Amino acid sequence: MSTAILTGQPVPGSSIEADLRSLGFDLRTAADAAEAETVLAEVPGDERVALVDARFVGHVHALRLGLTDPRFPLAGIPGAVTAQPAGRQALTRAMARENSAGGGTTLVDSLADRILTALDADGTGVHRPELGSLVAAVPADPQARNEARQAVADVDDEAVRLKSAVKARDGFFTTYCISPYSRYIARWCARRGLTPNQVTTASLITALIAAACAATGTRGGFVAAGVLLIASFVLDCTDGQLARYSLQYSTLGAWLDATFDRAKEYAYYAGLALGAARGGDDVWALALGAMVLQTCRHVVDFSFNEANHDATANTSPTAALSDKLDSVGWTVWVRRMIVLPIGERWAMIAVLTAVTTPRITFYALLIGCAFAATYTTAGRVLRSLTRKARRTDRAAGALADLADSGPLAQGFSEALKKPARGLPGFTAPVIALLGGLAVVLTAALTDFGGPWPVVAALGYALTSGLAVARPLKSALDWLVPPFLRAAEYGTVLVLAAKADVNGALPAAFGLVAAVAYHHYDTVYRIRGDAGAPPAWLVRSIGGHEGRTLLVTVLAALLTASQFKVALTALAVAVALVVLVESIRFWVAAHQGGAPAVHDEGEPA
Repeated sequence: MSTAILTGQPVPGSSIEADLRSLGFDLRTAADAAEAETVLAEVPGDERVALVDARFVGHVHALRLGLTDPRFPLAGIPGAVTAQPAGRQALTRAMARENSAGGGTTLVDSLADRILTALDADGTGVHRPELGSLVAAVPADPQARNEARQAVADVDDEAVRLKSAVKARDGFFTTYCISPYSRYIARWCARRGLTPNQVTTASLITALIAAACAATGTRGGFVAAGVLLIASFVLDCTDGQLARYSLQYSTLGAWLDATFDRAKEYAYYAGLALGAARGGDDVWALALGAMVLQTCRHVVDFSFNEANHDATANTSPTAALSDKLDSVGWTVWVRRMIVLPIGERWAMIAVLTAVTTPRITFYALLIGCAFAATYTTAGRVLRSLTRKARRTDRAAGALADLADSGPLAQGFSEALKKPARGLPGFTAPVIALLGGLAVVLTAALTDFGGPWPVVAALGYALTSGLAVARPLKSALDWLVPPFLRAAEYGTVLVLAAKADVNGALPAAFGLVAAVAYHHYDTVYRIRGDAGAPPAWLVRSIGGHEGRTLLVTVLAALLTASQFKVALTALAVAVALVVLVESIRFWVAAHQGGAPAVHDEGEPA
């Protein structure tokens, strides 16, 4: 429920009342500031409330952007200001001060604009949407009103709304091959009352059907899979455009959109591997390798962004050069395409699925993702080395949460805090890298079932604890989480391959998928300012070093066939724990009125 308080004398012929009702507001009127304060006090505190000048002239979409966006506690445009329950107290205080300051019994100037000025003076954060060519004004006289109305007539409100529904920065394939028509699908959905979450779910179902088609192992199935994967991506673009078109943002929606993207892609990898197996070609190692590489790419993105989220003095010559290149048309698209963002990646997978084999598809995917990972990581390393950024405690805390340290690493971390203080700043990622390489290479270079991977895993637990023994504030400390991810996932991949028994690699695929879900969930919680997953969850699934050690111990104690069964059981156990807790958390956050968010998604 939302209430709009129209302040001042109504203007004959004005459409403001109809416009506000079309946006879902109940209307109240107030002739002066004192009456507006009284009416404001009568509106229940758990409702959105807006103050709108009765003389307002502007586009309906300008009102929609200014008054209905669920992401901001306080927002305003010329002639209108709104508060959700979280911003209600600040609005009430500003209104009381304006009234007691003698704003006058007759509203000559705009009360809403005076309230906005008062909120700014308080230092209260008020969102002011970019209106562009949209009109929002409070004309002072008939001539100004006529000019404002003509300005409204000169701009197509719906065309602006459709254009703004498309993400401002996207890949070449998405921009030129999907968005020109998916925005109209989004409008069609909005006019029929469909929600972004429903479209997101439809995209997931379509991708799962595509994976099932790929799993048939027939040429017809592969062609259908490619077509359905593109259809799923169209719906994936549509859900975000629908959210922007209708301003239907939510915490739950952002989580569903992000996690379903990963579920769709990795389920499709599994479908391709199953289809290849039906044709006598075992590509599970390639499928798992593609998932590991893609997940580590994302962790690089997440860690770098979190490390620099609120860093001060965050400048570098490399960043300046990058910004300069972004101002040259052709380089923008080349730079966006070579990182193989989701649109280009899914288009490549779909086409190769339809016309080649799963093995060729995975080879192309691995080569493309490896090049993209090298390019983006090298650029971020250069930026980090050339900038003089001072990272905050919040950034260090986020990186520590992304590290996913379990009881073993945390215990070593506490024990090694004093010696860690004397180490140079660059040592944390070096230690994480060397410890991870040691366990992966030991597993790869020794026979399956030997004790040396267990010894290396114990050393890995020690080095990973040392890597996080002090706050991760140095220039390259954002590399610690991706190095730890690569070590854990790589160890599982190598040991499953060394087991050389049918079913071991699919079981490893399931385990890595379950753990990767936990790591993605950690990222989305941090992005939503909800903090990391609870400590009990991290402890119960062992942390990255505990799981790595457990897998090496299982490989040492069990036969290859028993190891396969153990991996399967571990995958199921981890998946159940993290899924139940994750779903509980996000549903509770949605029902509890957590601040709405909109995640534009990762380019990769």
